[in-house]
Amino acid sequence: MPARSSLHGKLVTVFGGSGFFGAHVAQALLERGARLRIASRNPETAFTLKPLANLGQLQFARCDILNEASVQACVQGSDVVINLVGSFEGNLLKLMGDAAGTIAEAAASEGCSAMVQVSAIGADEDSPTGYAQGKARGERLVLEAFPKATVLRPSIIFGQDDNFLNMFAGLIQMMPVLPVFGPEAELQLVHVDDCAEAVALAAENPGKHGGKTYELGGPEVLTMMEINQRIADGQRRNRAFIPMPDAISGVFAALPGTPMGTDQWTLLKQGSTVSGDLPGFKEFGIEPAPLDLFLDRWMTHYRKHGRFSDKLANAGKM
Repeated sequence: MPARSSLHGKLVTVFGGSGFFGAHVAQALLERGARLRIASRNPETAFTLKPLANLGQLQFARCDILNEASVQACVQGSDVVINLVGSFEGNLLKLMGDAAGTIAEAAASEGCSAMVQVSAIGADEDSPTGYAQGKARGERLVLEAFPKATVLRPSIIFGQDDNFLNMFAGLIQMMPVLPVFGPEAELQLVHVDDCAEAVALAAENPGKHGGKTYELGGPEVLTMMEINQRIADGQRRNRAFIPMPDAISGVFAALPGTPMGTDQWTLLKQGSTVSGDLPGFKEFGIEPAPLDLFLDRWMTHYRKHGRFSDKLANAGKM
């Protein structure tokens, strides 16, 4: 039998655990027998996790991370704290910077054995984007308050229910000709379950991973043009992709109501790949999964005839 996880029976509070990434992190922790508290502004959005938990293993807490008393109440009794909060809206320096510091201070005062801070590749307090500034300030304040925290910097996280691949998949499904913004931008997409496993392992073994910063990238570097083409191939669709000049892309991103804001465009243009200067998945014993391992299956429902596409295509050749 496998050894029991050190998280078994421990109370782990996950801030921002009601989102796409949070659901996968929660599953990795529940599988280890942790008692889980999901702290979120809208915890009811995480109620879909209930079937994964045993009786008494899962708790939901409404939390305002900009309110110190609210944060402290959620951390009370915790053994481990994990902060997944990320946003492109609102005061990013407060939401991802100052609030992260408040969470770390609460974890330290509670005597937590471990804290995991999920940041992002490109975190930089001198960045022109509020997102990268906020993530970098969060890293700094967390480590000041909780020096043995583990900082994880993933590239863009992909999964079957993400907002990245599915946004482009929907556009490719509808439009025969599509513009590609930042066509040469290089991304090292990383699978959500690989990142969730890294979070769980960091929380499980603070003696090994505490006080360290890791960059988490997938096994291949792809340009935005290549990603769009692979999505189209997965849908069995012939699409014309037009590379857009940066000047036009920047104007588009600045318009209200567009699927990509100015911060997102700036970060996309910069790319998202590991620097090679920091440890990564190897130190966790994780072999990151490539996009192609999943993409063909995930694109099935975007095809013209769904699961019957291949049958119909083969019938037409007879």
